[in-house]
Parts: sequence; structure tokens; C-alpha cells
Amino acid sequence: MFCFIAKMTIDFYYVPGSAPCRAVLLAAKAVGVELNLKLTDLMKGEHLTPEFIKINPQHTVPTIVDNGLALWESRAIMQYLQNQYGKDDSLYPADPKKRALVDQRLYFDLGTLYSAFGDYFYPVVFGGASYDPAKLEKLKDAVKFLDTFLENSEYAAGDKLTLADLTLVATISTIEVTDLDLSPYKNVARWYNKVKATAPGYEEANGKNVLIFKQLVQQLTKK
Repeated sequence: MFCFIAKMTIDFYYVPGSAPCRAVLLAAKAVGVELNLKLTDLMKGEHLTPEFIKINPQHTVPTIVDNGLALWESRAIMQYLQNQYGKDDSLYPADPKKRALVDQRLYFDLGTLYSAFGDYFYPVVFGGASYDPAKLEKLKDAVKFLDTFLENSEYAAGDKLTLADLTLVATISTIEVTDLDLSPYKNVARWYNKVKATAPGYEEANGKNVLIFKQLVQQLTKK
């Protein structure tokens, strides 16, 4: 008598160039789960179809569907993947103090670093605006904060790779390909190289995909 165990599939609606989508790809690699990749062409409005809006009323990517659970917001997805499928707690420690530090760095990326980058860069690329020097200074201040966090720390939230590093490296790599000079931030540069070398599947999940974002930027800004 044979017993068949159904393998659950995690559908992942994404755009490869997107930093939040790349952060989820990095988390999946680190946790060790496979995603059923569903490329979602925003330019064609595939995120606005009735079928997708039924899954995610906010019609944003990244979005996952896992055994009936629909979830969006990249950091929430990353936490879920680790909590549901992680083999240990190294990426997202169970200890309340250690986890709190990871959470702080995740929220720093969401509310400060990635926010400052988007506020400075996206109106220019997608809206045809001019670069705002004040917004550039705000972005540099955000990178400087990260540099300070890393003064006495190998990784963003301690001495081990965590989810915080994966979301932050997706943002920093995006900032890098838009030609902001990161060389003044020595701690960030050291950490960036370390994460690129130690994050599982870095090149497949983030390295090659950030170049897709760079190509998109070049196409949109071509005179």
C-alpha cells in the first residue's frame, strides 16, 4: 500500500527587480523553501486583474499564497517563511532581546532607509521629476545610520546573518546600482561584502536581479 504525501506549494507573485521581492527571495533561500515563481508584469497591469485583487486587495508585490494563506508586505512574508519553515531560529532569534534588535533593523529598513531611497529616487525615474538635494541628504543620513549600527557588529543585528541583513542588503544593493557612492561608509562596505559572500543563494536571489532593476532604470531615464 502506498501513501502519497502532498507537497505544499508556495506561490510567489513578484517582480525580479524589486528590492522587497528580492528580499523575500533571499529569505526563501536562507530558510530553505522553494517558491513557485509567478512573474507579475506591473506594466501590463497583471496586478490589477480581478484574480489578483481577490488575493491581495492592495494589489502589491511581493505576495505569497501558502496553503490558503495570502500574505503581502515583504518583511511580514520573510518572518512568516522563517517562523513556518525555519529549521532553527538563527535567522530570527527566539530570544526576545535578540529578536527585538532584528525587528528594529527590519523596521529601520522599511521606515528609514528604503523609504529615503524611494522618496529620493522613484519620483525621478517613474515620474520625471528632478533630483532633490534635500532628499539626497536624507538618504545619505539613513546610510550613515546603518554605518553606525555596524561599527561593532559583523552583521546588522549581531554576529550572525539574520532576516535584517537580507532586507537591508536588498536595499543597499539597489542604492549601489543607482550610483550613490557607498565608499564613505566603511562599515556598510565591509558588511555588504560579507553578506554577499555568506547569504545563501545571494547571486541567484539578489545579485542578478538587481541588475534587472538597473536596466529598467537605464531604459526609463534614457534621453
